Amino acid sequence: MRLATYNIEWFANLFNRNDNLVVDDSWSGRHNVTKAQQVEAIAKVLTAVDADAILIVEAPNTGKSQDTIRALQNFAEAFDLRTTHAVMGFPNDTHQELALLYDPDALTARHDPVAGDRSAPRFDDAFHIDLDIDATEDHVRFSKPPMELAVQTRTGAQFRLIGAHLKSKAPHGAGSRDEAIRISIANRRKQLAQAVWLSRRAAEHMAAGEQVILLGDLNDGPGLDEFENLFGRSSVEILLQAGLYDPHGAGSDTNPSTARFAREGGQYLEALLDYIMISENLCARRPVWRIWHPFKDAGCRDSADLHQALLTASDHFPVTLDIDL
Repeated sequence: MRLATYNIEWFANLFNRNDNLVVDDSWSGRHNVTKAQQVEAIAKVLTAVDADAILIVEAPNTGKSQDTIRALQNFAEAFDLRTTHAVMGFPNDTHQELALLYDPDALTARHDPVAGDRSAPRFDDAFHIDLDIDATEDHVRFSKPPMELAVQTRTGAQFRLIGAHLKSKAPHGAGSRDEAIRISIANRRKQLAQAVWLSRRAAEHMAAGEQVILLGDLNDGPGLDEFENLFGRSSVEILLQAGLYDPHGAGSDTNPSTARFAREGGQYLEALLDYIMISENLCARRPVWRIWHPFKDAGCRDSADLHQALLTASDHFPVTLDIDL
């Protein structure tokens, strides 16, 4: 079975209010990319990846007239993808939803947000934690609540799938260097709290003997920024220490990256942000990870069509996990 996670930048911009695709020469949210070009590129990438299920990070919006599931299924139908069904968790107000697009002949999936205790509540609830060691509890909420699914494969195997998109650490709205530092530290605190929350929910499932797969855009990684030293560890390390495993986060790969952002002067910043983590009881299932990087993965680099599609579709690249389920 192949599972994937893919953050598709500005995906919501490619649908109208009725969740129909807009395929024309107007500009998409991507720099110098039309909606038609981005739509075609996304379709090429999803076809090439050919996953049994793919977590779409920054999926189309659910709102007064729009519906994430309808939009994704319209996209799958338009390009004859085998992932014809979609499921999502709690909608949010950011126009960037989390949803799973999947092949119903390979698996079934349903939203199943198990209610934990106060130390690990449901993801649409509030998490109580002292972020700054001042003996006062902070109440943390997700702007994008993670999606918790109960999944069963066609062979009868069952596992918990948690899809996440953690808060960005960027100091948006800062008017000065001091304000940027203050916002960055506050964002780092909140992100680490979200990681602790995720780790506790995953740990509860693992303690019950369940198989767990946590995937998505964690906006973090060991050594990613200077504020990590202030708090001692990254969000990814918190999750790995809870008993989850991803070879890229664990440092077993040399200089991996899953995203590429343009900077001034024609330069690019690369970062490892996207992960597929598995519980220890899945490590014997012959897992194989792959980052579909247009320059670092030989198959993507050598296929001119796929190479260009990856660069056009998004500023993130898909990550896949092939595993015997």
